[in-house]
Amino acid sequence: MSGQEDKKVVKCVVWDLDNTLWDGVLLEDPGVTLRRPVVEVIKALDERGILHSIASRNDPDAALAKLAELGIAEYFLYPQINWGTKSASIQAIAKSLNIGLDAIAFVDDQPFEMDEVRFSIQDILCIDAAHVDRILDMPEVNPRFVTEDSRKRRKMYLADIERKAVEDAHQGTPEAFLASLDMRFTIARAKEEDLQRAEELTLRTNQLNTTGDTYSYDELERFRRSPNHDLLIASLDDRYGTYGKIGLALVERGAGTWTIKLLLMSCRVMSRGVGTVLLSHILHRAKAAGVRLRAEFVSTPRNRMMYVTYKFAGFREVEKNGDRSMMENDLSQIQGFPPYMRIDVEEAR
Repeated sequence: MSGQEDKKVVKCVVWDLDNTLWDGVLLEDPGVTLRRPVVEVIKALDERGILHSIASRNDPDAALAKLAELGIAEYFLYPQINWGTKSASIQAIAKSLNIGLDAIAFVDDQPFEMDEVRFSIQDILCIDAAHVDRILDMPEVNPRFVTEDSRKRRKMYLADIERKAVEDAHQGTPEAFLASLDMRFTIARAKEEDLQRAEELTLRTNQLNTTGDTYSYDELERFRRSPNHDLLIASLDDRYGTYGKIGLALVERGAGTWTIKLLLMSCRVMSRGVGTVLLSHILHRAKAAGVRLRAEFVSTPRNRMMYVTYKFAGFREVEKNGDRSMMENDLSQIQGFPPYMRIDVEEAR
């Protein structure tokens, strides 16, 4: 086990516009042109699965029209172009993307703007626009692996935006909307080709994560091959496309007791009612095997929801060692799977 990961991971780069993304000030010169290295940086980071957005004090209609004219509008999710503070815009972006503020890097040409952002958001990484050509070499934006899910990440978020628009227009109940998505949740034993994404999930998933422990590719490969462990990976698809591989569980199978060493779920699917599906699957399997089921939990500043998930599923704390708790479920009451989605379980090892 690699322990709790200290390396900062940037999930989104937020860009200023004037004299940062392009040379000049748009309201003074409608013919502004992109700064030479910027497009290369944006496209390279996009390939690595790092998202982009905008925090700019500007006229929104003119700025969005210029981004479209320059052919790069599609790269920016939830752009905040207004006359408010940059810190407020960045906070709105983080909320829309459902990521931590410490997972954002902000690029601007004005020291005052970067100081305002640093003052309001202490954990943020600020980058001077004069140093754009150095961004691709920064360790914070260089994941160890670039997975298929990484390369599709922006398109997955764009599909989420489309889903949200349909959901907002939906006149029926939330359950009816979820049923209309034709969701398919797949649980499978991790294969070798899943391990890069599995490592990435342990590094990137902070909120819906029961321990915060991270595992390297090699450690996960050992678990995958171990006769005493189940390494399970979950994926979700609906009629708008795939969410990718969004869940991971590591179960240690002892003779009479199984222990969930790690359970995590991507925040992107939080609103889809899938948070308990993988856990319920493990509960059903443990009951069928006639074993006790325990689960490790480590409280972090962000994972309170996973503690609530365990408690709601019937786990109770039986041991505590420092910040690491051992919880146990008597398997007397197991939640059923949501009726609005299909559950596929691939058992082949």
